[in-house]
Amino acid sequence: MISRLIKGLKARKSIRILSVLMIAGALYSPAYAEATDGESIGQVSEYTLDNGFKVLVKPDHRAPVVVSQVWYRIGSSFERTGHTGVSHVLEHMMFKGTDRFGPGELSNLVARYGGNENAFTGRDYTGYYQMWEKSRLPISLAIEANRMTMLNMDAEEFEKEKRVVMEERRMRTDDSPIGTAYERLFAAAFLSSPYQNPVIGWRHDLKNLSLEYTKKWYEKWYSPNNATLVVVGDVDPDEVHQLAIQHFGDLKAKTLPELPDYTEQEPKGEKRITIKDKVKVPQLMMGFLAPSIKTAESIEDTYALAMLAYVLDGGLSARFETNLVRGQQVAASIGTGYDPIARGDVLFSIMSAPTQGTELDQLESAIFEQIQKMKETPPTADELQRALVQLKAGEVFGEDSVFNQADTLGRLAVIDEDWRLADKWIGHLEKVTPKDIQRVAEKYIDQDRMTLVSLVPEDEAPETAQAQSQQQGAVQ
Repeated sequence: MISRLIKGLKARKSIRILSVLMIAGALYSPAYAEATDGESIGQVSEYTLDNGFKVLVKPDHRAPVVVSQVWYRIGSSFERTGHTGVSHVLEHMMFKGTDRFGPGELSNLVARYGGNENAFTGRDYTGYYQMWEKSRLPISLAIEANRMTMLNMDAEEFEKEKRVVMEERRMRTDDSPIGTAYERLFAAAFLSSPYQNPVIGWRHDLKNLSLEYTKKWYEKWYSPNNATLVVVGDVDPDEVHQLAIQHFGDLKAKTLPELPDYTEQEPKGEKRITIKDKVKVPQLMMGFLAPSIKTAESIEDTYALAMLAYVLDGGLSARFETNLVRGQQVAASIGTGYDPIARGDVLFSIMSAPTQGTELDQLESAIFEQIQKMKETPPTADELQRALVQLKAGEVFGEDSVFNQADTLGRLAVIDEDWRLADKWIGHLEKVTPKDIQRVAEKYIDQDRMTLVSLVPEDEAPETAQAQSQQQGAVQ
């Protein structure tokens, strides 16, 4: 196996060959010579290296696989006006070579050993992962330690990746009416929070982004004391800890900049936007400013809001499906969304499409009628139980994936929240009462906290919606 690795790199510099030998040597370390016994999912072990690098390990011995994720506390919400999208472009550049590997060699190495890899950028984080047979874990750590501090950014590769990201933006947003509407929803809903900018960046910012600025972004935020390693799979926590020390322990910590201010101004009234685009079926998007686990005055509100989302839209027996889709038949589809794992305030969203012959204002009125009924009449015990069962089922099925388990731990870690919340989540949901749901519906699902986006066909924009948009100073 080692000879095959070297053979594929004969034309490379000797230092690259040496690094591959180092990785291959780690692959055959005694710590992974024997299979781990057991079939259960273990508890999370937490370690912090002297340089501030955090390590979370969760054993799952049901299959001989492992997922390794490195999460950086840096995402689109850290970006400044004029430089949006730099975090996502840098994510692409992390695959384009280091002092030891040329462009594409890291990905080829992962593929050669039967693994898969990718990366992701969000508002609060950027993450990189590999998933493969458990004995390959040392390769993951060697790769991530190398590109954490020794990334090479070639000017030609940079321009290529900028074009790739701009094409990605074109496909997902510019040429997608739903994507455009969703982007405008966030841009209008957040006045002072950095969540107003799209994760992928605005097109003009991407076009003008420089290699020099991207290098500075990397040098500023990519360091061991701004990262967390999450490993889930058929592993021993103490052995993973020793591997982390071996690969990351000598990396130097940096003095990090202050985090952005995530404070969102208290809304003073609803905002309405009409977007005319090439669509045949109009869409209605509502976003209500709501707290996250970091901004809530009482974290119990976030549990109640999660339950509210499932009571309204949690299967065929939920209120929206029962009353708006099958009952009044004003909605062809409808769904809610609420994710409280964030540094700043978030949106409790309702997305819906009307049935043929139903106007958007009729659909909106029907939705608010259901919300008002929730405020006046709390959910029944049966409704609460159905919502809880669905939430529990989601958690149980999520445990079937080592990636999902790691993802939850990582998302909590990057917002400096205790990973133990993941274990306590269901317990808190079980304590939510009908009165709690009624209370948060009254407090947060209010028109004065709402941003509403109407997506309509280009030649059929309703006059009422246009007038309302002008009155509200809508962004178009």
